[in-house]
This record gives sequence, C-alpha cells and structure tokens, in this order.
Amino acid sequence: MRRQIHRLAARGAGLLSRLARLAWEPPQQRRVTAWQRDRGDATRRLDYDLGAGAIVLDLGGYEGQWASDMFGRFACTIHILEPVPEFADRIAARFARNPRIHLHRVGLAGRSGAATLALAADASSAHAPPAPGARAQAITLVAAAEFFREQRLEAIDLMKINIEGGEYELLEHLLDAGLVSRVREIQIQFHDFVPGAEARMAAIQGGLAKTHDLTWQYRFVWENWRRRG
Repeated sequence: MRRQIHRLAARGAGLLSRLARLAWEPPQQRRVTAWQRDRGDATRRLDYDLGAGAIVLDLGGYEGQWASDMFGRFACTIHILEPVPEFADRIAARFARNPRIHLHRVGLAGRSGAATLALAADASSAHAPPAPGARAQAITLVAAAEFFREQRLEAIDLMKINIEGGEYELLEHLLDAGLVSRVREIQIQFHDFVPGAEARMAAIQGGLAKTHDLTWQYRFVWENWRRRG
C-alpha cells in the first residue's frame, strides 16, 4: 500500500510540475510546442494533393529546403521568391540543374519598390525590431498583381507565405485586387510582432473565408486555406 501511495504521490507531483511549466510558458512557445508535437514541418506543410502539372509559389525561399521537399514529392513547377542576395545565390546553386524550379530575386508584396531588412538567417525581416548588430540589406519588392501579370499566373495550386511580417500587406493586396481566388491552397505563417497583428490577421482571415476554407491552423505558427470548389 505504501508503494502505491508513493507512486501516486510521484505522479501527482509530476503532473503539477508539468502544469506549472505550462502556466509560465509564453503563449507563442505553447503554440510552437503543439506544432512540433504534431511534426507539422514534416506532415502538414507537405501534405497536398498535387501533380506534376501543379504550379507552386514559395515566398521566402531562404535556402530552398521546402521547395526541395515539395519537388521531391510532386515534381511540380515551383517559383521561389527570395530577395536576399546571399540566400538567393544558395538557391540558384542548389537548383542550377532543375529547369522546373525558377528563382526570382525579389520579394512579393503589396507594392513594387525598394525596402531594407535586417539580416537574421530565416528570420530576416523588414518589420521585426532588428537584433543588436544585425546587418541591413537592401532588397527589391514587386507587387503581386505585377508579378502575376508578368509570369502569366492565372491559376496557382499552392502558395506558401513565410515573409516575416510582410504577409499582412501582401494578403491585403491579394484580397483587394481580387487575386486570392487564383490560388487554390494558401499556406501562411502570420507573425505577431507586427503592430495591430491580431486585428489585421482577423480581417484577412475574414476576407479569405469568402472564397476559401480553413483546413488547419496553429495560430501564429502556420495555417492553411483551401479554395472552395
């Protein structure tokens, strides 16, 4: 009986300890923990019904790993948009012999023009507070409407958006221009460091809901919208 009591006490202490850690864990860390528990990078982000004829846009290509994983699964056509020169150079070298993966050395946005971001590997951003000592990098942005027109993109099977705060302006532009209906699947990472992030995200989600359904969501981590019909 004493052993049973000790075991129950130990289990109770362990549970209280886990609950205490959860209570003090920052909200974003709890979201990321759920994503990691579900192995989202290896499952959710790659689980689509695509064929070799699919057109995929990878916004924020960084080193091209997601594009590589998607091509390995579907052998589809992929347009990678990466405005940081050193990241784009790595992508160009990685896919130099793959004619179905196209690199564009620009960032997709709501307007065309120049911008400056703070380099921080895959968290390089023009919107987040720069880390101490971060190096500034000039980049080129192109409006989505202009890019779609130049590339003759009338139908896109999947658009992945991980552009470190630029997703708000881009999605607002896609909605305002009526271009969002051209995209069948939209995989988005919203970032909470942008001023008014909660309200802007809710407004964008409301706009997307007019043509798309939310298929899965890890709030402020990753979510996916699929066009109806």
